[in-house]
Amino acid sequence: MKTLEYYMNLPYRLEIIPDTVEGGFGARFPELPGCITCADTIEALYQNAVDAKRAWLQAALEDGLEIAEPEAEPDVSDFSGQFKLRMPKSLHRSLSLHAKQEGISMNQYCLYLLTKFDTEQEKLRA
Repeated sequence: MKTLEYYMNLPYRLEIIPDTVEGGFGARFPELPGCITCADTIEALYQNAVDAKRAWLQAALEDGLEIAEPEAEPDVSDFSGQFKLRMPKSLHRSLSLHAKQEGISMNQYCLYLLTKFDTEQEKLRA
């Protein structure tokens, strides 16, 4: 049987969310549903998060609930950097024309667009 300390030492991902309306910060552990907390400062938030994690795990153990263990982040070496993509001919044509206007290959142009979009999405998540 796994103990509270076993689970406390696992590297659960902690998400920190700034509260832009009232100030302070919120935090959650995505692998531990409902395990959330908040605080006025990052320092207090971290301690509150540790306390919330401990209380959540203790309650789950007492209730005999299954506790998910964190999944390891995939290593960059697990990816080839290539994938195939099917698209409508009209989009293929449009991308090709825009790449030509920029004086770059369609591959470079698509990489630029994907990077730009991904970066914007990451900013929205932060």
